Amino acid sequence: MSLLGKVELTGLSDVGMQRSHNEDSIASDPQLGLAILADGMGGYRAGEVASAIAVNMVLEEIRNGVRKIGRAQIDKGTGLYKETLLLRDAIGKANSAIHQTAQRQPQCKGMGTTIVSVLFYDDRMTVAHVGDSRLYRLRGDDFEQITVDHSLLQELVDKGFYTREQARDSLNKNLVTRAVGIEAEVEPAMQEQAVEPGDTFVLCSDGLSDLVSDEEMRSTLARYRDNLEQAAAALVAKANENGGKDNISVILARALKPFPMSKGSWYSRLLGLFD
Repeated sequence: MSLLGKVELTGLSDVGMQRSHNEDSIASDPQLGLAILADGMGGYRAGEVASAIAVNMVLEEIRNGVRKIGRAQIDKGTGLYKETLLLRDAIGKANSAIHQTAQRQPQCKGMGTTIVSVLFYDDRMTVAHVGDSRLYRLRGDDFEQITVDHSLLQELVDKGFYTREQARDSLNKNLVTRAVGIEAEVEPAMQEQAVEPGDTFVLCSDGLSDLVSDEEMRSTLARYRDNLEQAAAALVAKANENGGKDNISVILARALKPFPMSKGSWYSRLLGLFD
């Protein structure tokens, strides 16, 4: 048994209306309750190389790592769940791989990527992100942004130079202050969140969040509450209707029912598949 039937995942990535190729990458593993979205940047097509490395490496590291950490346990040294450390370390390895590739291949010099990823386990989730790719949560009628952008604009908002409403119209909104692969090391922002049945999560690149307001996202999710595929398609369509100036990627996740871990649970049986 896996998280299938307990956490639903669906994703969609679109080139948009003004770009010639797609530098975003997305992936998910419904059995593990894992979703990863990356928005690449760099020279000619280097952005798509960076985002693909990030997504594929995190996916592989998590798949290989879950069988080694056992049931949900808290690491005594950090106070964090081992799933959180696994996701953090996977992004660190992706950062090293991208940085080294950029050093070896001149056409990839300076490439990097944002990333946002979630891993569900034991009625909770870990979210890790770098840059301005975001995670939102719809709980009941309350829609809120869970991540905080690593961007120049967010720093200006934090210092009171802009309100969130003014920030939406700023020309500096895409200047990130942290990205995967630019430096030899990177520190992802990590959060552990309780998950309730009915919670719906939106992972997205700035191609969506720049062009679709929070209220438009909330109302779209509410309208297609029972069909995540239609909701994802509607969100991408709305971004394209509003100009589609960038690649548009979204992954939607919904908790359908509780998924606690216990002996003999889905997690233990899932680990047995890797033995």
